[in-house]
Amino acid sequence: MNLLLDTHAWLWFHLGNPQLSPTTTQYILDPANVKFVSPASFWEISIKISLKKYVLNIPYAQFMRDSIVGHGFEVFDITPGHTELVTTLPVPVIGGKENRDPFDRLLISQAKVEGMSIVGDDGKSSAYAVPIIW
Repeated sequence: MNLLLDTHAWLWFHLGNPQLSPTTTQYILDPANVKFVSPASFWEISIKISLKKYVLNIPYAQFMRDSIVGHGFEVFDITPGHTELVTTLPVPVIGGKENRDPFDRLLISQAKVEGMSIVGDDGKSSAYAVPIIW
């Protein structure tokens, strides 16, 4: 199975955060599954670092290497087909607010176009009819 890790699931797995569900951990550890990280996720992390919303205790390049290559994850390139779907993706209202998060929308588009499951759930992805593993 091809899995696209949401940013928080990728970080939580790498950092050993107990908020990651046991089911999610099993899917990530299963060698039969191919695990992908989107450039949208490293872009999101880099923005949060630049805004002082997230702090790393090691250099950024080392963190990326350790958290992607170190776990055998693959980088899943963004294509024009993925961004094309973003142009027509509906903006659902979740919890009384519109989900206009560009990172969520790109990850959802990538998963939908490629028939992948998203690993992680921040409560927003389920509105888009994409398989969620959590």
